[in-house]
Order: sequence, then C-alpha cells, then structure tokens
Amino acid sequence: MTTAAPKQASAPPHRFIDQLQPGETLTDQVFLVSKKDLRTTTNGGLYIHIVFADRTGQLLGRIWSATQAQYDSITEGGFLRVRGRAESYKGNLQFIVDAMRAADPSQFDLGDFIPRTKFDIDEMWNKLLAILRTIKNPNLLALIKEFVTDETIAAGFRKAPAAVQNHHAYIGGLLEHTLSVLELATRILGKADDSDSHYPQISRDLVLAGIFLHDIGKTVELTADTNFSYTNPGQLIGHITQAAIWIDRKTADVEQATGKPFPEDLLNVLTHIVLAHHGTYEFGSPRIPACPEAFMVHYLDNIDAKTQMCMTAIRDARNADSDWSEWVKPLETRVFKKDVMGIRQEKA
Repeated sequence: MTTAAPKQASAPPHRFIDQLQPGETLTDQVFLVSKKDLRTTTNGGLYIHIVFADRTGQLLGRIWSATQAQYDSITEGGFLRVRGRAESYKGNLQFIVDAMRAADPSQFDLGDFIPRTKFDIDEMWNKLLAILRTIKNPNLLALIKEFVTDETIAAGFRKAPAAVQNHHAYIGGLLEHTLSVLELATRILGKADDSDSHYPQISRDLVLAGIFLHDIGKTVELTADTNFSYTNPGQLIGHITQAAIWIDRKTADVEQATGKPFPEDLLNVLTHIVLAHHGTYEFGSPRIPACPEAFMVHYLDNIDAKTQMCMTAIRDARNADSDWSEWVKPLETRVFKKDVMGIRQEKA
C-alpha cells in the first residue's frame, strides 16, 4: 500500500458520505477522521479501523496491510485525503483506503465536515427561554435562571451536539433536541398552566425543569471542534452526573441570593428526574424512574431521540432503491422508508 495519494491540479468537488454507493471509486476525497483503531487480522497482520465523517454522517473505513507508522500518522480530529472504494459489508457501507495523505484544512470548506442544525440557533434559544419562563414555582424558576444566565453553560448549550452519533449529532443538536422535548411536554401538559393539561396530577413545572436540565451536562461531556468526541470530563464523569453536580451548586447559589433554603424534597425529586432519564441501568441510568414526572421526562426524551433516528435513517441516501434503511444499531432494526401515506415530502 502506498502512503501518499496522487496530487491533482484541482481536486474534484467533495462527495458527501450520504451520496456514496457500493462499488463507487474515489480518486481524491477528503474525510474527517472521527475515530481510529489499530487492530489485528485473523492471520496476525495489522489493519486500521477508522471512522470517517462529514456533515452528512459517518462511514466506516478500513486500511488493510497497515503499519504502526501509518496508524501514528493519522490524527483523530484531523483530515485525510484518500483514494479508495466504497463497498457493502453485511448490509452497511464501508470505505477501503488504497492510498492516503494528510489534508490541509485551509484548502477546503470546513462547513462540509461539521454537521449543523438546519434551524436558527438564536430563534430556538429564544423559544426555549419563552417556555421556561412559564414555570410558576419560584424556586425552580430561580434555579433555571442560574443556568441560563451562566454565560459558559449557555454558550455550550447553544453549540453542543446531543450525541456523538446516535441522534441530533450536529452543532446545535442539544438545543434542538431539548426544545423539541419541551414542546412535546407543552402539548401534553398545557402551554401556560395546568388548566389544559391531559395529566393535571403531574407537575408541569417539574417536567419542564427536568427536560431542560436532563442533558445539560453534554455541554462539557462532548466536544465539537472538528469532530464530535468525548472530553476527559465526559469520559470520567458523564453528562448525567455532571448535571446533578451543577444542580447542587446552582441550588446553593439560589439559597445565597434569596437567603432562604431550597426545599429539600423538591431538590431531590428534580435531581432524581435527571439521574433517571435514561430509564434503565442497562443504558447508564444511575437510577430508574420512581415518580410520574421522571417517567414522563424519560419517555418524552426517548420519543424525540428515536423519532429523529428513524427520520435520519429514512433520509440517508444509501440504499436509495430499497424500501429499507441500513441497520440502525440503537433501534436494533432497519427502518421501513416507504411513505405509504404520502405525507413526508409535504411535511419536510
């Protein structure tokens, strides 16, 4: 295997991952390196397992007959200019690299590689704040204010992805996801108070506060400079624990500002909602839901995440001639893409 892809006078336009088809050969293509791993084949040789990315998605890559030196020359979060071919492997697309060299980021548009929400971030942030202002409990309202006026947390909230790859994995994804779940909650619990709630026995204030805070730790768990990956705090602490720590600290700030103790039971239940929002121990939840508000936050969060995964799979250009998407690991299925009611195009 050569270590340098041939240089060309002018590089062809970027071919996006969601456009690639099995059997397609690329002679000069730039990919963002999301992850890399040096592995051993069954006969003892080395190969590089690599995850490529651009703004449309991720693509598994393999570099056969690799060396340690080649592996060391690849930078996670960096860019590679490659020559190779796309292949179908067990129903999923992968890219076999025949030649590679480092790519200079100044020679192409970084916007081609960093996925970003299609919605206006300022507009979404203002909508989120408008919903949170309808919280009536003064203690919860004061606590939320401590978060939204914290410039570092607020800036991170507006930029962060909601995940590395599963759902809303793009700049502004956390804000888009959180706003969507808040809007789902207002459809069920009423837009301004409990008078038009389908479940008047459930605290609208607790649900809204819990939704806003459930993923807020992702503002420091994930980094989104050139690729989406976990930070050291993300690996060591995680977004659920980080949110619980922040709630405790911000509660102390509220007590100092008001000169009054924050109600202990209220603090415990709100923290529980955050700790339980993944629903099961299997999915990393420190606690499982034990109050109705916690169950509601968990299921609304899950509805939004799973629906977004489905729609992403349906929009994926791969398997364009099939009624079925590629395998979606978090859903444990392929998604049936055919629009039997004829509404997706008009609703897009």
